[in-house]
Amino acid sequence: MTDLLEKAVAKARDLAPDLQDETARLMLAFVGDEASVYRFTPEKEAELDESEAAAARGDFATDDEVRAIWAKYGL
Repeated sequence: MTDLLEKAVAKARDLAPDLQDETARLMLAFVGDEASVYRFTPEKEAELDESEAAAARGDFATDDEVRAIWAKYGL
């Protein structure tokens, strides 16, 4: 293991357990471990379900709504 990776792992040890797990998932995904997958929080899973349901209904933002959001952020 390189010094840099050892340093990163040492820093990760100081993180809260949930952040350690997230860091581990990111590292495993980066090195190609197919078993690691992103795990949604219950709140994010509910948001995704609602988004997919809205898409299935054809409920999308209008052009004017999109332009308003872009304008809000100077785009």
